[in-house]
Amino acid sequence: MPHATRRSYLMCRPTYFTVEYAINPWMDTGRPVDTARAVAQWERLRDVYLDLGHDVQLVEPLPGLPDMVYAANGATVEDGIAYSARFTYAQRRPEAPAYLKWLADHGFAPHEAARTNEGEGDLLRAGDVVLAGYGFRTDRAAHAEAARLWGRELVSLELVDPRFYHLDTALTVLRGSDGTTPVDVVYYPEAFSPAAQEVLRSRFPDALLAADEDAAVLGLNAVSDGAHVVHTPAAVRLAAALRERGYEPIGVDTSELLLGGGGAKCCTLELRTAP
Repeated sequence: MPHATRRSYLMCRPTYFTVEYAINPWMDTGRPVDTARAVAQWERLRDVYLDLGHDVQLVEPLPGLPDMVYAANGATVEDGIAYSARFTYAQRRPEAPAYLKWLADHGFAPHEAARTNEGEGDLLRAGDVVLAGYGFRTDRAAHAEAARLWGRELVSLELVDPRFYHLDTALTVLRGSDGTTPVDVVYYPEAFSPAAQEVLRSRFPDALLAADEDAAVLGLNAVSDGAHVVHTPAAVRLAAALRERGYEPIGVDTSELLLGGGGAKCCTLELRTAP
């Protein structure tokens, strides 16, 4: 049966959240944004983590950075080493030093990336390896840089559907994101190139495959502690499939934050200390 382990998460309150530019297919500058509602949804997400017994730490939001709420993009932390983001779009680039400074100030060994990458959005720990997305926001050369930094195998996976511009919008590590094994994942095959689909089939033959309707509401931008899976309640079929596999799905509405192209996982950076 799935077993939960206590996690440490970094989050950022969406104090300045809005959609003032469009850098992914989910963003529409002509659609009104209710920042107060986004804050309330974010607070509910944070409270769910706390209720589950997890540690939640906060980085201070900065004015002029409306996407800073998507903490998972700010860095990737493995074995106590923080690999900074190096954002593709100029609008988000100031987020990277803000996150790296927080991580350095809190005892993580900082490493400033030389290659373009968008943090844990495209770098997901799965047991002994790191699954690494590329194709839209992360340079494949960043995979080699991160592999050298952490001394871990990185498995490159090409994304081909612009709706799923980060790996964490197309794949959820259900068990193993803390480095434990066996690993269990759920993913949406059509988000990946044929070669990447073959890699996923080979490595995870028993993986759950997400339905189109769940992927289309960003249902795979979910957070699992090994037993509980926090996801959008709009992913109805996914919830049923998770329950059948023994997980406890927890629906948390992040619909306002979806206007910027993110859900629960985008708002959550996992802090992994040295083994």
